[in-house]
Amino acid sequence: MMSPSKQVRQTEFVFRSWGGKRPGAGRKPRGKLGGVPHRCRDELGRCLPVHVTLTMADWVYNLRSRRSFRVIEKALRLGADRFGVLIVELSVQGEHIHLMAEADDTVALGRAIKGLSVRIAKGLNRMMGRRGRVVRDRYHSRVLRTPRETRNVIRYIRENHRRHMAQVGKELPAGWVDPYSSCCPDLAVLLPSPRGWLVRASRQGGTS
Repeated sequence: MMSPSKQVRQTEFVFRSWGGKRPGAGRKPRGKLGGVPHRCRDELGRCLPVHVTLTMADWVYNLRSRRSFRVIEKALRLGADRFGVLIVELSVQGEHIHLMAEADDTVALGRAIKGLSVRIAKGLNRMMGRRGRVVRDRYHSRVLRTPRETRNVIRYIRENHRRHMAQVGKELPAGWVDPYSSCCPDLAVLLPSPRGWLVRASRQGGTS
């Protein structure tokens, strides 16, 4: 029999304090990059259009240049029809991109936009000769449910640069077509045709 002085003492079991839900948990916003709040995405129905905005980090080159736009065109050529999500409208501004996408659910939309963002980021970093973050935080999205709001967003996307120029006092000619948008006939990438009736009807001036 083991003597009392040589008995093995049971070590105290320490319960870990991490894990589980608690105040302040989770990834923190990265200063100016934490611009889009982490809240639940709007629920999608079958083939509903979504207005998506991708904003670039401050150090990214002007997107409205031929070499930057070629990177975006290449990314769209590979990523405009992925996971059942279609990119059907496009407008590229100096530091952000407007898209209209058709998606059946939020999971597919998230995967498709993430894949497109990665392609754009890799291409722009390669062009700039640098590494690091390119797309600023999360994308912003808004689900469109009526012909009227879909039509308004299509017009907003296509005329976005005209709006920006008007804000700085520069009026563009009436027949001017933005070469950095999907309404340009010389766009190097052919975007998919919409499947849902909302986008088709809104492009044709359908009823409200």
